[in-house]
Amino acid sequence: MGTLEWDNMGVKIDGRQIHLLRFVDDIVLTTPNTRQAEPKRMLADFDKACGKIGLRLSLKKMMSMKNGLVSFASFTLNETDVSECFSCVYLGRENNSMNDLAPELSRWKRAVWRAFKSIEDVAKRTKNTQLCAHLSTQWFILLQRMRQKPGGCVSGLKDHSELSNAQWKGRC
Repeated sequence: MGTLEWDNMGVKIDGRQIHLLRFVDDIVLTTPNTRQAEPKRMLADFDKACGKIGLRLSLKKMMSMKNGLVSFASFTLNETDVSECFSCVYLGRENNSMNDLAPELSRWKRAVWRAFKSIEDVAKRTKNTQLCAHLSTQWFILLQRMRQKPGGCVSGLKDHSELSNAQWKGRC
C-alpha cells in the first residue's frame, strides 16, 4: 500500500492528510474534490495496489456516498457500476449525504434513555440520595466521554451499562 502516491489527496485533519481509513474489513476513501475523476482515480489506484498483494475489492459490497451538494452520478470500476447509498452507520456514527444530524441525535437520545433505564430501578430503590446523584453523574460523564471519542459507539453503551449496573447493585 506504500506505493500509492496520494500526498495531496484526501482531507486535512489536525494538520495531517487523511485519505484512507482501515478498520477490519471496511475501508473508507475520502476526498474533498468534487470532480468525478479524483475518486475514480483513487479507487483505481487502490484496486491496483490491492491486486499487487493478492487482495480483491468486492464490487458487489462496495458503495459510494457523496455530499448532497455534489451532482455527478455514481462511478464505475472495471466497467462495474459502484452503487450509491445516502446513509450508513460507520464506526458507530450515522452519516448521510445531506450531513443531517437529526438521525444521529435521535440515536444518542435513545442511547441516553436506555442508559438511564438501566439504573432507574437502583436509583428508585435506594434511599441514599447521594448515591443516586453519583449514579446520574457517572452516566452523564460516561456519555460525554463516548461522544468525544472518535469512533465512540452508541452500541458500546450496552456493555458499560451492564457492567456498571452490576457494580451499583452491589453497593445498594
